[in-house]
Amino acid sequence: MNRPAPVEISYENMRFLITHNPTNATLNKFTEELKKYGVTTLVRVCDATYDKAPVEKEGIQVLLFLIDLSYLWRMASDLH
Repeated sequence: MNRPAPVEISYENMRFLITHNPTNATLNKFTEELKKYGVTTLVRVCDATYDKAPVEKEGIQVLLFLIDLSYLWRMASDLH
């Protein structure tokens, strides 16, 4: 499956890399891509689709920050 390329966003002294969510089958390539961009912290914003242990073994901290999309939809509908 073709995935979109990562997108890097810079804001002041911060850099963000927006990527797809990998699977265990694509994790090696994904981790190499993260290292290429110098990623030190990975923030998950959806349910896990891969084992985080191999990523952490490469020195990349993995954090979980789930977003309640139903809350966002309610907020958006209140604006109309």
